[in-house]
Amino acid sequence: MSAFFLDLGDDRYAATEHTTGPWTATTQHLGPPSALLGRAMELLPAAAPMRIGRITVEILGPVPVAEVEVHASVERPGRSVELLAAELLVGGRAAVRARAWRFRTSQTEQVEVYPPLAPPSAGEPMFRPEGWGPGYLDIMEWRALVGHLGKPGPATVWARQTVPLVEGEEPTGLQRLLTVADSGNGVSNRLDPREWLFINAELTVHVHREPAGEWIGLDATTAVGPDGIGTAFSVLHDQQGPVGRGAQALLIRPQT
Repeated sequence: MSAFFLDLGDDRYAATEHTTGPWTATTQHLGPPSALLGRAMELLPAAAPMRIGRITVEILGPVPVAEVEVHASVERPGRSVELLAAELLVGGRAAVRARAWRFRTSQTEQVEVYPPLAPPSAGEPMFRPEGWGPGYLDIMEWRALVGHLGKPGPATVWARQTVPLVEGEEPTGLQRLLTVADSGNGVSNRLDPREWLFINAELTVHVHREPAGEWIGLDATTAVGPDGIGTAFSVLHDQQGPVGRGAQALLIRPQT
């Protein structure tokens, strides 16, 4: 297949094997579904130039590698600020919900000064660790500047999706960002994934600049509390510099 999703029409999409997450062969990594929800909200018409500045994705349960249905709406319209909502359903069941704040844009380029990361060419190729399932991790191209998927601890990595989100479409900057942002907890995990689960129940991404180019950088770290709850934090980059921040609330427990 040549994309994460095939457009079936009537707001329905077929998930391909490229969406498969590392935990099981039957469920999706949440990066592609998050991006699909972001796409649906980006397509909502606006009366003036506007851009999404924050999106929160709530994960209600595992998302199978199957046909999904996506709907989006303007929940709270406004001339300068709008609240958007989207929902991904599987078999009529809501599996993922998202809300986003969309802001009217203006010219503030003169105050933007951010240092960039070292380029992807400076990183080492990074591959799927032993014991992690194929699919999403294999279809993404990875370059590690600090740490990597198989090494516990903070990590700084670049990632590039090698297939479109939806077949026949060029992904937007936001879609590329959301495809990668859900990987913050994976690249910066502090525990051996062969012995521990660290599953996020949500993803919140603040975006102060539309990403440019194919590569998205994650400068990520994970904090683990003493009672099975953690948080993964990521500064998100394109090759020009930071574009936003991501955070994930984590359930952490031993593999059984």
